[in-house]
Amino acid sequence: MSGGSPLADELLTGRAWLFGDDISTDHIAPGRLFHLRTDLPELAKHVLEDARPEFAGAMKPGDFVVGGRNFGLGSSREHAPRIIKLAGVGAVLAQSFARIFFRNAINVGLPVLQCDTSGIGEQDELEVDLGAGEVKDLTTGAVIPFVPLPPVMVTILNDGGLVAHVKKHGGFALPGGPDA
Repeated sequence: MSGGSPLADELLTGRAWLFGDDISTDHIAPGRLFHLRTDLPELAKHVLEDARPEFAGAMKPGDFVVGGRNFGLGSSREHAPRIIKLAGVGAVLAQSFARIFFRNAINVGLPVLQCDTSGIGEQDELEVDLGAGEVKDLTTGAVIPFVPLPPVMVTILNDGGLVAHVKKHGGFALPGGPDA
């Protein structure tokens, strides 16, 4: 994902790393590492460690976190989606998301896509087309539609997150508005 090119025009590619249902923010950003909250790059080295200890050391930039139901439940700690993004994850795909995690992910510029993840296998090669609203499983040939993100969320993602969006537009800009 390059900084200047709109996400909606990009294809995101990487391998699938499977996680189950009810992955909490404590699984993502372990509470025992709370002392690292002021050093997010260091905390990112431990992302999802309590769910899959090998994940942070073995994933490659662009790979996908693939969850089941209720991904990101628990506390509203913004560190969780931020360290997923800092670790280099291309997007999180899940059957459903905890509402606050979903919003925090968009705010930090991490694509989160709601879709049927049940047919995706461990280490399947995936291609995500945000503009077309689909995930292609290049390993199996399956095409999985995802719930399209509202235009305002796509704009925030394209701008690199909410803070970057507000700085760019001098405030909150709705797509199609006078600042678009």
